Amino acid sequence: MNHNTPLPPAAPRPLRHLSPDGRHRVLTAAQLRSHGVSGAEATEQCRPGGPWQQLLPGVFLLHQGPPTSEERLHAVLLYAAREQPEPAGVPAQPDADGPHRPTYREAMITGLAALTLYGFTSAPALSSLERIDVLVPRLRRLRSTGCAHVVRTPSLPVPEQATGVPVAPVPRALADAVAELTDAGAVRRLLSEAVRGGHCEPAALVRELNDAKLLGRPHVVDAVDSLLAEGRAIAEDRLYRMVVEYGLPDPVWNVDLRLPGGPHLGGLDAYWPEQAVAVELDTRAPRQDDDALWSEYARKREHLERLGITVVYITPKKLRDAMEQQAAVVRTALMAAGDREPAAQVVVLPR
Repeated sequence: MNHNTPLPPAAPRPLRHLSPDGRHRVLTAAQLRSHGVSGAEATEQCRPGGPWQQLLPGVFLLHQGPPTSEERLHAVLLYAAREQPEPAGVPAQPDADGPHRPTYREAMITGLAALTLYGFTSAPALSSLERIDVLVPRLRRLRSTGCAHVVRTPSLPVPEQATGVPVAPVPRALADAVAELTDAGAVRRLLSEAVRGGHCEPAALVRELNDAKLLGRPHVVDAVDSLLAEGRAIAEDRLYRMVVEYGLPDPVWNVDLRLPGGPHLGGLDAYWPEQAVAVELDTRAPRQDDDALWSEYARKREHLERLGITVVYITPKKLRDAMEQQAAVVRTALMAAGDREPAAQVVVLPR
């Protein structure tokens, strides 16, 4: 054989090497071809009484009987994922003992199915979902069919991994779930669990709902208002724990400041009168009036600092993820108070 002699075709990969788990019992037509199974042969295997069945266009289940939840998830991902060329000698699906999992290009589970995979107790069981939402780029030429419900987006987020499956980040998955729900109680329970369970911050969730144009729905607005109130309460509790756990001096909590006989200066979550240091939780909800609200924050901060009061803004996310660092910021501001000019006299009132 010289270098001009064509190589013989690769031998088909035997199906008997496939793992019995859900990932490997679901194959695309292209993957079956890599095992030497033609389209006609695959169709023949799916005849009535045959050993296989076709779950979705181009996606086959290599056994009869109802698919498991895992098989449905992988079938939907295989249906929606962009096909990628298979390098020579590399199997389309790994063998049972192989270290690699299948990859799904430009597709991830979203909506209620994703929330279930994240462990939300208020989301339904996968087996009860008639369809599974899958997020793909807007320009993909796919249609919803069978158990696959195609959700489109101009820009795909970076997927998370939950139980070995690519899923949309929690805020995006929640927005996609809420878009399909009309039950106010179900929406409220999902949003509340997202915050209470530490899955995401209220601001990130409201931003996603706003981007999805869902804040015009009354039942969503009501749920968001409850969510923000709950998120603030959680952040206030973390702020209290930060002061106690990191040995900061006791402040006065939840106060309003006024000039003697003058105007109201604004409310603060914590204030140290002797050092003229204030902490305010930045719990703004990113809605359409966000710029105006931020301008109000900036004006208040500027006014207080002209009076010699140091204002430290802390977001709930920073309190959750970097409490020690935030405590250090506050401690530094308290220690620096002695190097500043005395602050103007203000009246401190309970809020």
